[in-house]
Amino acid sequence: MFKNITIKIALVILLVSGFSCKKWLDLQPRDGITGAAYWKTKEQVQASVTGCYASLLGSPNGSRSLAELLFLWGELRADMLATTTFTVNEELDIMNVNILPTNSITNWRSVYQTINYCNTVIDFAPQVLTRDPTFTADALNRNIAEVKALRALMYFYLVRSFGDVPLKIKSTSSDQDIEQIPKTSRDSVLARVVKDLSEAEADAAFTFGDKASDKGRITKYTINAIQADVYLWMEKYPECIAACNKIINSNQFGLIDGTVANTWFNTLYVNGNSNESIFEFQFDNQRQNTFYPLLGASSRHLIANPLVLTDFFAVDFVNPLNIDIRGDGASARSTDNMIWKYSGLSNDNRTQRASTQYTAHWFVYRFADILLMKAEATNQAGNGAEALELVTRVRNRAGALAVTNTNPGPSDKDAVADFILAERSREFAFEGKRWYDLLRNAKRDNYRRLNILLQMVANTVPPDRQQSAIAKFMDKNSHYFPIYYYELQTDRQLVQNPFYK
Repeated sequence: MFKNITIKIALVILLVSGFSCKKWLDLQPRDGITGAAYWKTKEQVQASVTGCYASLLGSPNGSRSLAELLFLWGELRADMLATTTFTVNEELDIMNVNILPTNSITNWRSVYQTINYCNTVIDFAPQVLTRDPTFTADALNRNIAEVKALRALMYFYLVRSFGDVPLKIKSTSSDQDIEQIPKTSRDSVLARVVKDLSEAEADAAFTFGDKASDKGRITKYTINAIQADVYLWMEKYPECIAACNKIINSNQFGLIDGTVANTWFNTLYVNGNSNESIFEFQFDNQRQNTFYPLLGASSRHLIANPLVLTDFFAVDFVNPLNIDIRGDGASARSTDNMIWKYSGLSNDNRTQRASTQYTAHWFVYRFADILLMKAEATNQAGNGAEALELVTRVRNRAGALAVTNTNPGPSDKDAVADFILAERSREFAFEGKRWYDLLRNAKRDNYRRLNILLQMVANTVPPDRQQSAIAKFMDKNSHYFPIYYYELQTDRQLVQNPFYK
């Protein structure tokens, strides 16, 4: 299965480190990722780490970019998107709960490519200590921490999307190294994720000295954010709270002021790398995101569900000028329900990016997420009052409308959980989190609240498909994607996920 991810990382290294073509021609092996002979200097190690980050921005041959994939995985199965006449069948099938193993959106190649790049650094970088006297053990450990945490993040996405997945922690350096491996249980994969994050936290840098690097590379705070998310998914609430507190108590992050909506929108979404940001994919004019055809073009595939602005954010009919700054002109545009976060250059609903200006960053974590993850964990741990205070902090920044405040009693754990879930839908609209938020809340306590998913399906799937969709969602195995058919053909050790056999 890994044949298609043995793409030359050396090509990325060549671009970011400025090696000559002559030097490139001398690299071995020629049929895969650059092998042991390449690793001689600290500059080559750093170039390889940069290559891992560069893989987050690119599109492997025949695959979607990683940001596009994470958007589709995190939003298509939820309730905040709507179709257009240009929606392709693969997108429509997922939205209608008709997912087949031939659907290329389930192709995980982009994710495993990044994992393989990380594995390559972990396997080969240590030998540079004996070859370059200027390369220190501390520098090596910081580099390993970055890629180990990035690998953990990729596996966390895979587990939430597919359940059991192959756990590959050794690099594939050439076609001859390709091995066929079976799936590993999701619990074992998550245990490895926790272990890797703990090890990475010990060696990671607090800062790299400049804003773009601190937001675009993995710092100790990024690792704490991933840990919080993982622990919340695993229902380990004290550990989640502790990870959140490391970020909150650092005083290095804050919520961007929302008093002036356009300033807030430009700072957070147009410019990026704000004080609220913890980790973003760093798209720019040279490496643009792929959201224009999907969300921005006149032939765009997907738009916001009209209910997002009218129901999720709500409308103040007494004073229409009283709006949640995250709604119209931020998450979506009311005139045509275009998803605005990635297409807008201001929140005036008019200034749209040209097709050559799609440089909006992809958010992985920001400070508002830390506050709301802590709120969710704190509520589950039995302190609903503190949880509500954290939610209020996020709502006040946004000018959330009173009508969206359900005023749950702090002792009503389910009501507080629903309030937090609704607030997350507003705060992170179209940031690839909605499906995972719904699934996490539904599966908690052995799927005690499966009704969250069933109600979501009833609200979004066309009436003629609802009965079938609800019947499918009754089976918890349906909550995970099938393994893409091509992977089953190339790795005979893989077995299709249970619901799709």
